[in-house]
Amino acid sequence: MKELLKPEIQAFINSNIGTDIQKLSLYKNPFPEIDYKIILNQIEAKTKAKTKLPTWFKPEDIIFPDKISIEQTSSEATALYKSTLISGKSIIDLTGGFGIDCYYFSKVFKQVVHCEISAALSQTVKHNFEVLETPNITCYAKDGLEVLKELNQRFDWIYIDPSRRNDSKGKVFLLKDCLPDVTSLLDEYLNYSDKILIKTSPIYDISVGISELKFIKNIHIVSVDNEVKELLFEIQKPVTTKNSIFSTITIKTTNITPREIEVFDFTLNKEIFATYSEPQKYLYEPNASVMKSQGFGAISKEFKLNKLHQHSHLYTSTEKIKFVGRAFEIKEVIPYKKQEMKIWLHGKKANITTRNFPETVAQIRQKWKISEGGNFYCFFTTNLKNEKIVVICNKITNSN
Repeated sequence: MKELLKPEIQAFINSNIGTDIQKLSLYKNPFPEIDYKIILNQIEAKTKAKTKLPTWFKPEDIIFPDKISIEQTSSEATALYKSTLISGKSIIDLTGGFGIDCYYFSKVFKQVVHCEISAALSQTVKHNFEVLETPNITCYAKDGLEVLKELNQRFDWIYIDPSRRNDSKGKVFLLKDCLPDVTSLLDEYLNYSDKILIKTSPIYDISVGISELKFIKNIHIVSVDNEVKELLFEIQKPVTTKNSIFSTITIKTTNITPREIEVFDFTLNKEIFATYSEPQKYLYEPNASVMKSQGFGAISKEFKLNKLHQHSHLYTSTEKIKFVGRAFEIKEVIPYKKQEMKIWLHGKKANITTRNFPETVAQIRQKWKISEGGNFYCFFTTNLKNEKIVVICNKITNSN
């Protein structure tokens, strides 16, 4: 590890950020005292960190793990968000990895414990924390549960991001198949803290999580630039444990963009019905976190919007509102028929989205010779009468 910190090797790494690794690997190793694959890995991992982890990219003497660890780690945007959810005196990260989450936890907790079963990765992370001047983080190169037992102390929070790579099953998504299996270890973890934050795959099914876990108080769905990145289950052990499920679970949706953070919360256990109508003056498409939440009735009620169809998940109104997603002004609504398509869209440019529609975007483009781009946004969907329609819109920007 120390060999990587030589000024000439660091200069070589920095001068090749963004370089094609395959081509670079064909050249002779300029530093025969160190394995060329290690140097190439630093270049590739640091390249990935440039936008995802700017705090780690900028300083000198930061050492990076393999590229898979960089790909799997939290981004700074999501790590910062998590640090706004929880706080206290002490937290232990049972699956510390590259330490991005621990770094941000160290800003809101006095004591942070980082557990990483890989000794090499733990050593790298410890070195980086020293470079980043975070003295309140202690690193242990051990299994997280072993560290809990050795320290034998109560923590304000336990954080865990189970590995979704199982040696026997390959890439997995169910919590019971991840390592460690938090579904079987949850009771043991609760001996050391009443509050646990569990990160899962963004494609993990919320209803499965509710069936696999207990004491769920909040579920956070976190998107960055309208792409779901993290699903977080907030566990809080109640004073009395007669019931393993809270009477209500709050779903908290968040979409982090360069301009703003879109937030929408609703209570999962309350059945809320949407209202419906034909397309009116404005059209709304929920962001990715809201779509993942399935809170379609709650959206209708909260924003006083009508849905176009039970399965379309598009909303409409007569008055323009600020929405958690994209907003459009409707210019025309046409039936999905040959004559209307020829008049309005055949051979033209348009941005296409399908919702509850039998054809894909690619099929529509090929069938009607519609090229990508332009000012029109066309939603191919189904109305209340189960008729196929096209809603032609102009996008509403923040400045409108």
